[in-house]
Amino acid sequence: MSYKAVQKVRVKVPASTANLGPGFDSLGMALNLYAWIDMAISEQTTIDLIGDQMHGIPTDKTNLIYKVAQMVFQEADVSHPELYISMYSDIPLTRGLGSSASAIVGALAGANALIGNKLTEYELFQIASRLEKHPDNVGASLFGGIVVAFWDGEKAESIRIEPDPNLEVLVAIPAFQLATEKARGVMPKQVAMKDAVFNLSHSSLLVAALITGNLGMIRHAMKDALHQPYRAPLIPGMKTLLEQAENHGALGVALSGAGPTMLALVDQRSGRKAELEGFLKETLAKEGIEAQTLWLMPSREGVTTTALQENDGDLQSFVDKEVHA
Repeated sequence: MSYKAVQKVRVKVPASTANLGPGFDSLGMALNLYAWIDMAISEQTTIDLIGDQMHGIPTDKTNLIYKVAQMVFQEADVSHPELYISMYSDIPLTRGLGSSASAIVGALAGANALIGNKLTEYELFQIASRLEKHPDNVGASLFGGIVVAFWDGEKAESIRIEPDPNLEVLVAIPAFQLATEKARGVMPKQVAMKDAVFNLSHSSLLVAALITGNLGMIRHAMKDALHQPYRAPLIPGMKTLLEQAENHGALGVALSGAGPTMLALVDQRSGRKAELEGFLKETLAKEGIEAQTLWLMPSREGVTTTALQENDGDLQSFVDKEVHA
């Protein structure tokens, strides 16, 4: 082999939120909620899924992480058909927090580390964007911070923005799943010119506000006419949150990705954080929706990989000792 193979790696990959309101399929932000993947070249494929929320995910070679890893090997012109894979995730599945993107990015980074990082980060971004068909979630999980990106069907390009140190994120995660396909299915095939202009101007203003740290401008910029009005009927209470959360201390509010999670950007110096959290929970509760709220920060770091030694414990031990400590 012309590369220095690593026997086993541990990958840490952040969750992400996409769109941030007007930046449909072009804005993403990494969040400090994580998934971990151990990966090793093996004599026989074994896939170990840790935690109840992994229930139903395939443990054979149809598993997404296995399939994505093989894409890396194929791109690098190497062959490793048998893998050991272990995964644990704090990122809820199909809730609009980039669970599939984190799995894709984690698989790409892990497989690439096993073969001595033969592929560049840019090449991994291309594969991830091709798989997801949009670059916002995968870009955020790969690079960390806030990512402004496009995917034109052939290539993806991105610029990373360092998050303002005072930017905090509150998410309300409803206790039901919403498939991305369903959330995309309710959107129109064509939109009015005025709606396109509305989103272009608001998304541009939002990016400018995030770059310059003008947090007060977010409330004006974080409005959308392309996807949220059509998705609101799928999530009872969403319309109320979009219209009123700013009156309870939010800088701005949006549907996180395809939903159903709702996301509020908050100035962490605000004295109204408890009021805002209560408003989100109460609004959803009035619609009969149980929701978990989490206070998060933008993750400045994207995916990371660590080579494991023989005496390093397995992922379950790591989760018990480090994650749940």
